[in-house]
Amino acid sequence: MHIGPYRLSNRLILAPMAGVTDRPFRRLCRRYGAALAVSEMVSANPALRDDPKTLLRTDHVGEPGPHSVQILGNDPAEMAEAARINVDRGAQIIDINMGCPAKKVCNKAAGSALLQDEALVGRILAAVVGAVAVPVTLKIRTGWHPEHRNAPAIARIAEDSGIQAIAVHGRTRACGFAGEAEYRTIREVKRAVGIPVIANGDIDSPDKAAAVLAATGADAVMVGRAALGRPWLFRAMAARLDGLRPADAPAPAEVHAVMLEHLRELHALHGEYRGLRIARKHVAWYLQYLPCPPGFLPLFNGLDSAARQLALIDTLFDPHRAGVAA
Repeated sequence: MHIGPYRLSNRLILAPMAGVTDRPFRRLCRRYGAALAVSEMVSANPALRDDPKTLLRTDHVGEPGPHSVQILGNDPAEMAEAARINVDRGAQIIDINMGCPAKKVCNKAAGSALLQDEALVGRILAAVVGAVAVPVTLKIRTGWHPEHRNAPAIARIAEDSGIQAIAVHGRTRACGFAGEAEYRTIREVKRAVGIPVIANGDIDSPDKAAAVLAATGADAVMVGRAALGRPWLFRAMAARLDGLRPADAPAPAEVHAVMLEHLRELHALHGEYRGLRIARKHVAWYLQYLPCPPGFLPLFNGLDSAARQLALIDTLFDPHRAGVAA
């Protein structure tokens, strides 16, 4: 699959997730086989362009390319300027968010709320594509309500505007993340356009990745929540799509090393105060797939230093302790 001049190494993409897909997590998922990892969404609001959190979201130091940055907004001129600024900061692909269902986003007529205004969608896409020399991609939902699934129409607008790939989450804005994703609409999108189509939603195993590709005819799949706490899921999916037996779950020593590395990078990127807090949710996700002593997570969440967090993770993998991961 190509996005503009970039040839992806496989058909697996890490979805942008607010508060999750920062540089440490993107790097881990890329190492384990994601061909592309999209940044957290960045607001096009001019007042937030130099906000420290915004700058951290677009930090790509030491990260393999291509670097894809997702922008969010509803004003064509502001979105175009945001695209230019992020390209100047190192973005090699600009992704436009028209898929977020969060109320605080949709109440500002951004994210998936834009799917109700196809004319505005066209103006935003044309403005962004015209503003930058890098490829522009789009992420949408199947529509804004189960009775109003207009993703194929949006996809045709996108293709006509110069969008070079489109990711479709198999739920509407009204669905949020409830219920099961449906893939029929994604197949309709694939039939409607000639640009690459990326299927998203509930892709949580190697077999599911293969099944969704077969059912939709999509060019790639985008994995989001299923990768939380197990970035090695991409390695297993890549093997399955290559016709090989999916890799076994990593050995405890590998998980231990990954968790320590992840926490150290979170502490370094975000600073100790924020890094400690961000680490808590990632450790909770890792623990979903690990045996651990009762009370471990509350104990971890109460720690007040990076060193103590790392030391407690070490105890989780101590073979001399009962009920631990090893």
